[in-house]
Amino acid sequence: MTDISGLAHVGAAAAAMGAGMVNAIAGGGTLISFPVLTAIGVPSVRANATNTVSLLPGYLGGVAAQREDLKGLSRTVRPQLVASAVGGLVGSILLIVTSESVFRALVPFLILASSILLAVQDRLRSWIFVPGEHHESHLVAQVACVGLAAVYGGYFGAGLGIMLIAVLGLFSDLPLTRLNAVKLLLAFVVNLSAAAFLSFSGKVEWTLVLVMAPAALVGGNLGGRLAKVLPPKRLRAFVVSFGVIVAIIYFIK
Repeated sequence: MTDISGLAHVGAAAAAMGAGMVNAIAGGGTLISFPVLTAIGVPSVRANATNTVSLLPGYLGGVAAQREDLKGLSRTVRPQLVASAVGGLVGSILLIVTSESVFRALVPFLILASSILLAVQDRLRSWIFVPGEHHESHLVAQVACVGLAAVYGGYFGAGLGIMLIAVLGLFSDLPLTRLNAVKLLLAFVVNLSAAAFLSFSGKVEWTLVLVMAPAALVGGNLGGRLAKVLPPKRLRAFVVSFGVIVAIIYFIK
């Protein structure tokens, strides 16, 4: 276990609350919480594992808020849930077997890629959801793509929601609100599967989880309420800028 001060725990809790809010409103919360964990002295692999476990309650809150939009989708969602669970597990295993130096080298690329995904979110959606265009459902291709996104989510996670909404939109003509509900459910399962494995990996800083998990839950709740009044574009612009700056710092180090 890493020696972490009480003040650092307060900072981690604040970051988790911010990440929960951002995930509920715009996505990309990991770009806030992960850099804070590394900044307070947690090694990169341990920081990622701790972050995955800590932010899980925030996803659960999002699923509960949109559960009505999931009704009647069990036939198509069930195989996607399986792919999400398997992919999340595979990604978390890859994280543990990756050396600290290799993961540390990959981090700036992962953060930069996630920031770019977040920046082009609206354009991506406008390209996918063309008015009047019918999106045919191709379940096998959709499940395969969801599985690949889940592997990434279990390994790092930032930008997972954007990847999932893109995949779902490419292969389905469901309304955006229902697709978002499915996305939240799949993201929760990816993180649940990854967190279940990482919890026994010896890589999780449990004292941080104890303060971050409830903070993430509160942040998710607040984010759900603020989503109605706070322009997501402004928050997303902040997160993207923050992510690019963090990536540059990691590249320089």
